[in-house]
Amino acid sequence: MGYTETGGEEVPIVMRLDRVMAEKKISSTELAERIGTSTVNLSNIKNGKIRGVRFSTLEAMCQVLNCKPGDLIDYVTPEEEQAERALGQIRERNYE
Repeated sequence: MGYTETGGEEVPIVMRLDRVMAEKKISSTELAERIGTSTVNLSNIKNGKIRGVRFSTLEAMCQVLNCKPGDLIDYVTPEEEQAERALGQIRERNYE
């Protein structure tokens, strides 16, 4: 599944940060610097390998990217995920 993994359980929340970053043409390094986080932490957010995002981090990302939280975070039903996967819009995630 392409859901975000939280402690071994998958939830139907998908991070769309990579899409927004591509649209805004901003690198991970630049975004991390501008929001005051590490590139490793930003990578974990982008890949959904997190349990949550602080509102202050979400606010900073929205300010830098000039977007709304709903542009970065999405709720995807199993049916929507299957359709998106068929279209190649949700990439496979490799978890350890």
